[in-house]
Amino acid sequence: MKVEFAPLNIPLARRLQTAAVLQWVLSFLLLAQVCLGVIVFLIIYNYWFLYIPYLTWLYFDWQTPEQGGRRSDWVRSWTIWRYFKDYFPIHLIKTWDLNPSHNYIFGFHPHGVLVAGAFGNFCTNYSNFKELFPGLTAYLHVLPFWFRCPLFREYLMSSGPVSVSRRSVSHVLSKEGGGNISVIVLGGAEESLDAHPGKFTLFIHQRKGFVKMALTHGAYLVPVFSFGENELFKQVSNPEGSWLRAVQEKLQKIMGFALPLFHARGIFQYNFGLMPYRKPIHTVVGRPIPVRQTLHPTPEQIEELHQTYMDELRKLFEEHKGKYGIPENETLIFR
Repeated sequence: MKVEFAPLNIPLARRLQTAAVLQWVLSFLLLAQVCLGVIVFLIIYNYWFLYIPYLTWLYFDWQTPEQGGRRSDWVRSWTIWRYFKDYFPIHLIKTWDLNPSHNYIFGFHPHGVLVAGAFGNFCTNYSNFKELFPGLTAYLHVLPFWFRCPLFREYLMSSGPVSVSRRSVSHVLSKEGGGNISVIVLGGAEESLDAHPGKFTLFIHQRKGFVKMALTHGAYLVPVFSFGENELFKQVSNPEGSWLRAVQEKLQKIMGFALPLFHARGIFQYNFGLMPYRKPIHTVVGRPIPVRQTLHPTPEQIEELHQTYMDELRKLFEEHKGKYGIPENETLIFR
C-alpha cells in the first residue's frame, strides 16, 4: 500500500485544526489514565499536602456531576475549540423555534465512535447554539464512569458535560420556568459498535427511559440527527455473530462502555491512524414533540410517546438526507 503523505505547504490554519483535534482524541483516549497516574504518583511519593486536600474536596464534591456540573465559560471559549469545529467542519442546523419557557430532551443520533458532533455543538462556544436557541442552556449527558476519575472529571465538567444518571437528567429537567436542554446520546455505547461509514443503525427500541423522564417532567422531546457522524472513522469488521463482536459486547457489559476498534488517518499522512477524517458534520435539530407532564405514566403512555418519537426521528432523517449526500434508498434501521 502506497502511503499518501500530507503536502508540506498546508496552510497554518489547517495545521492548527489538526492539532486541536489531536489533543481532543488523545484526551478522550489517554487523559483519564494520565490523571489517575498523577494521583497514584502523589500518593506513592507522599505528597500528602497535595493529594489529601484534593481527595477531601473530592469527597464533598462527588455529586456535582449529577447536580448540573461545573461548566466554565472560559474553557468553552478556548480558541482551540474553534479550530476543532473547523477541522470537520461541524454545523448546527435549526428546523424549528424552541420556546425557552419549556425544558427539553434532545435525543442525539447516531452515537458514532467519539460523538464529535455532540461535543462540538453543545460543549463549546463556537457553534451557533446561542444564536439559534436563545434563552436555552444545553447539558450533554455522558457516562457516569468518566466522572469517577480524579482530576479528569474537573477538566470534563469544565466544558459542560454532566452525568447521564437518572438523578442528573431529573436535575436538569426540573428547572422552574424552563430553559434547560438534556442532550442524551440515546444509542449509547452499544450503538458505537455499529458506527460504520454508510450505516444508519440506531439502538432505540429498548431505550424508553428518556420517554418516561420526559413524561414525568413535562419536557418536550426533540429528535436530533447528526449527518456525517458515522463517516469520521472506519472500524475493524465486527458483524453480529462474529467473535470480535461477541468480545466487544462482553466487555461493554462488564465495563459499561464499548471498545470499537476504529482507525482513520494520521497526522502527517492520510492512510492510517486515529485522527478522524475531515468529513463535514451537520447536526440537524428537529421539531419538538409537546409532552404533557404525567407524574406516573403508564406503560401504554410511554409506548405511545416512544413510537411518536421514532416516527418524528425517521421523518427528520428522510426530509434532510438528500441534502447531505445520502442515497434515496437508504433509511434508518431501528434496533
